[in-house]
Amino acid sequence: MAPRSFLLDDVLGAYVEAHTPVPDLVTAALVDRTAQLGDVAGMQIGHDQATFLTALCAFASVTNAVEVGTFTGRSSLAIAKGLAPGGRLLCCDVSEEWTSIARSAWRDAGVADRIELRIAPAIETLRALSDDAVIDLAFVDADKPGYPDYYEALVPRLRPGGLLLADNTLWHGRIVEEPGDDDTALAALRRYNDRAASDPRVHTTILTIGDGVTLSQRL
Repeated sequence: MAPRSFLLDDVLGAYVEAHTPVPDLVTAALVDRTAQLGDVAGMQIGHDQATFLTALCAFASVTNAVEVGTFTGRSSLAIAKGLAPGGRLLCCDVSEEWTSIARSAWRDAGVADRIELRIAPAIETLRALSDDAVIDLAFVDADKPGYPDYYEALVPRLRPGGLLLADNTLWHGRIVEEPGDDDTALAALRRYNDRAASDPRVHTTILTIGDGVTLSQRL
């Protein structure tokens, strides 16, 4: 249950997997436990994306990170592992059930002391942050209609050079389609990408890893 980019066929997907470090025992156990949830397990990020998040956090010496949408903890585990010494991760989610799995994985991995989980609508948590809060890296992987609001709450709090990553922004290739009246997720993702690309406060590129990751760096 490790989602790969829809842009890769099975052969290329296997090649990427073979050239990505093998998941540690805690991560492998978390993936297996999440798979038992059924179809919703597809919401977890793939291993190549998790490895990328860890490396990016380490490269950028991230000490203050925010995650919007924790699910069972795959991405938060990856971010926490890459934090600089003394680094902290704030996780925003609304599900006690799914995040209980995440909490268990954090404890098993020895990173629970680096993570604060707030169970509440993420936009409320973000807007409650101090205006002078400094965020080094934020990762958004939650309800798609909320993406534009998360963007506006996070960008002003990014430090210069800080990074905002939003997952699923190619929407399995459908991002180029015009959304129907009832396709609120696609419409929101298109607004998000358009805003990030035109916002003079950031420099933005879309990565073709996973289901697409829009990466914006604060100028």
